[in-house]
This record gives sequence, structure tokens and C-alpha cells, in this order.
Amino acid sequence: MTNEVYLDANATSPALPAAVAAAVDAMQARFGNPSSSHGAGLRARAVLDATRACARRVIGAGDGSVIFTSGATEAIQTAVLSALCAVRQRQLGGEAVGDLLLVGATEHKAVAECLAHWNNILGTGCTVHPLAVDADGRHRLEDLTALAPRVALLCTMAANNETGVVTDLAAIEALLDAHAPQALWMVDCVQALGKLPLQLARTRIDYAPFSGHKLYAPKGVGMLYVRKQAPFTPLMVGGGQESGLRAGTENMAGIAAFGAVLAALEEGLFRPAAELARLRERLAHTLQASFPGLHFNAPFDHSLPTTLNFSVPGAASTLLLNVFDAAGVCVSGGSACSAAKAAPSHVLLAMGIDHARAASAVRLSFSPTASDAFIDAACARIARCGAAFVGHPQPASAAPPTKTAAADHGDRGDHGVGIDPAGLGAFLAQHPAARLVDVREAVEHAAAAIGSWHGRAVASVPLSSLPQQLAACLDQPEQPLLLFCRSGNRSLLALHMLRDAGHKNVYHLRGGLALAQR
Repeated sequence: MTNEVYLDANATSPALPAAVAAAVDAMQARFGNPSSSHGAGLRARAVLDATRACARRVIGAGDGSVIFTSGATEAIQTAVLSALCAVRQRQLGGEAVGDLLLVGATEHKAVAECLAHWNNILGTGCTVHPLAVDADGRHRLEDLTALAPRVALLCTMAANNETGVVTDLAAIEALLDAHAPQALWMVDCVQALGKLPLQLARTRIDYAPFSGHKLYAPKGVGMLYVRKQAPFTPLMVGGGQESGLRAGTENMAGIAAFGAVLAALEEGLFRPAAELARLRERLAHTLQASFPGLHFNAPFDHSLPTTLNFSVPGAASTLLLNVFDAAGVCVSGGSACSAAKAAPSHVLLAMGIDHARAASAVRLSFSPTASDAFIDAACARIARCGAAFVGHPQPASAAPPTKTAAADHGDRGDHGVGIDPAGLGAFLAQHPAARLVDVREAVEHAAAAIGSWHGRAVASVPLSSLPQQLAACLDQPEQPLLLFCRSGNRSLLALHMLRDAGHKNVYHLRGGLALAQR
């Protein structure tokens, strides 16, 4: 679709025009290797140095280090490896170190799994232990107080990627100073950049990872802040780049683009928190008016103003996501890294939210440069989704087709019956009597408001009720049918069901509406 309303900024963001221009300039005019001493290399080095200097100012790095990485995951790996190597070295030296690697219960899985991995590889003997959160999603400070003397490394977030909940870092720092002076501390700042004030050198935070693509830079670039006194072990060694802290020729296109974003942030081109909170209130009001009984899963008073996490009673998040997607609204059920998993969010479960409510959760997030016109468009689409949701019966099951169904039908492929979006016009010209059939659920079809397409009427025949409607589909056995859905998965299953029932002149749109223009 060409007119999507993108409300999944916590997952990723489009590149800022200035970032695209900076990346192109880095690839064409400043393409030298920044480690080279000739003119081309020096021009690239100037971009690298300027971006690092800007990053230091934006995050308040002081005399700490700023290391460019391939993204937050590498930065997290580097921080955890550095901390655990230091723990192991202290153990071997006979120092008294804690036996707990404490990780917030609502942390991104990249942190918890990284801790478990490197702890096992290094054999520290420490235990990875979750730090519980309360019903508002904030860490239980009384639990941290009790565990603090045993903590070797603490991992928390500045702001949660699913709920937007902002961590009380000042309270945690005071507690660590009082009860765990030996503990190292990593704070995931991925969602904080551009949304929260950062002066890292004024804190005792040892490591802070960042990701470029969460804030208008391209994927494949990030950075790691390391406090001056913090122990450090490189994850990647070899060429001595990044002052020997991270080997490998720098991703200059990504770094230049990231630099353009950081410069825009430093110049105050992002909207202030008060304005963003006003935009969030408008979205929240529209959501509540559109979906009766809607619950917000995190309090607004200590959450990012760009994030809303909500549940609609009795509606699975899969159905809600499909309805929003049908209306051209991009939202998610939580972390994009866990989107393929059917289990409810571990973040919401850790907050004590019951399984049913967690299973209906949807995350809506927008970028800190969002305009009032953009929010107007988003509210209009949300209202359309609500009208479709309230006005149409929900299917008995909103879950995607089971693996068994896929094995019985879709895994047979679509050889000769799959129409690529690029060839759709030619197909319709060759089949003037072809009937277009939307196999998404009726509520999705209503949200899409797609009564006609390519000048032809569109019939709604949901996959979930296709067996009961086979007779209607087969009333003209020779009439060509072109089935479509969002991704092409459901239409492929429907195609094989119809062919098994005797309708041989049936096709489906390969890749679905996601790849088609309308």
C-alpha cells in the first residue's frame, strides 16, 4: 500500500532525508578508508571524527569512550563480554565479587540471552537472575536492595521497547552506590535516544548500547558508550580500528547517516516531550473511543510519550494486528524480534498482567518528529479500525493457519498459480472475467474499505468460512478466481482448498497486498 500510516517506530524507523544524503555522500564523495593517510582517507576520517564528537555531546559521554558498532546487539555483546571477563579476572585474583548477574525481568531478550551465553562460555559460576518489576513495569527496588550485595553485573533499560516504561535510573544508582559498589551496570539506551535527556558521564553507568535504525538512521549501525573507568574487552579484534576497541573497517555510510540524525537531534529538530505527550493523548482518546473496554498496559506518567501499549478484552492481538494492517496502519504486538512467536509478551507477564490480556496486547509507537497532520491521519485510520471491529463478528479463531493446515495445503507451493504483483495488471487484462476475492476475515475486509480494486468489485470470502462457502465460489466453475490476503499465506491455503474441491481456474496474489500497490 502506498498510504500506510506507520506506527511501529520502536521496531524501526525510516531514514531521515538528511541521513540518506549523508550516506550517499559518504559512499560517493567521501568513500575513502578512514584509516588511510591520503586525502580520500582523511576526508572519511573527518566524517568519522565529527560524528563521534556529536555523539559524545548528545549523550553526555564526558571522558568516556564512544565506539561505533553494527548495532545494539553487538554493543550489548561487547558490554556483557567486557563485564564478565572482568568478573572472571577478579575471581581468579581472589577478589570478592558477587555471584549474581541481575537482569531486569522486562529486558529485551538480546540482553538476557547474551548474559546466559557468555556466562556459560566464560564459566564464571554466576547465576543469571531476573530483577522483578511491579505492576507499572518499574523495577522492584526492595528486591534490588536485598540482592545488591551479591550482584556482579546489573542490566536494566532506560526505557522499555514494548511498554515505553521509563526506568528510575537515579534511584537504582543511589541504591547501587549504597549497597553494591562492586557491581558493574549496563543500561540499554536504545529507546532513550531522542526521547530522554542523557548525561551518561554524570552517572555510574558503565556501558550503554545504542541503535541507529530506531531513530532515523539505517540498519547496521549503532554505538556503545563505555565509562572511562569501566573494564573493557573487545568483542572483535584484528585491524586496530576504533582505537583498538572494535576491529573492522568502519561502516562509513551508516556512521555518516547516524551523524546526520545526531546533528538534527542536537539542533533541536525533534519535538519536545510535552508536545509528544499531547500527540499521545490524542491517539489514546481515539483508541478508547474506537475500542470499547480498551485497557492501557502502562501508566503514562512514567512512560515514553511516543509509546502506547493496550489490550482489547476478548480480542487476540493477531486479529487486532490484522485489522490495523488491513486499514494500512502498521503496529505490532510487542518486540519486533519476537513477532513470529505466538506466546504473550514476557514483558507484560512480568508486570503481572494476566495471560488473556497479555495475549491481546498491541504496541503503537511513533517517532519524535511526528507532525499533527500525521496524528490526524492515524486517528482517522484507528477510528475506521474500531468501526470495523465493532460492526463485524470476530472469527472463531484469529490465529494464523496451523502447521498441519500448511502441510496439507500451502506447502505444495504455487507453481503456475501464483501471480506476482508486478504481473497483476497483465493477468487481469488476459482474464477480463476474473473475480477478485479477499480471503481475509470480514472485519479485516471492512477495515480495508476495499470494495473495488483495479476497477473490479472485490468479494469477501474469509478463509475461516471458506468450507461453508465453497458452493458459492463454485457456482461458475470456469470463472477465474484471483484470491488475495495481506501476505499471500492465507490466499495460498484457500487456493489449494478450492482446487481440491474441483475449481481448477483459481490463482492467488503471491506476496499479497503487502507487496502490491493500490
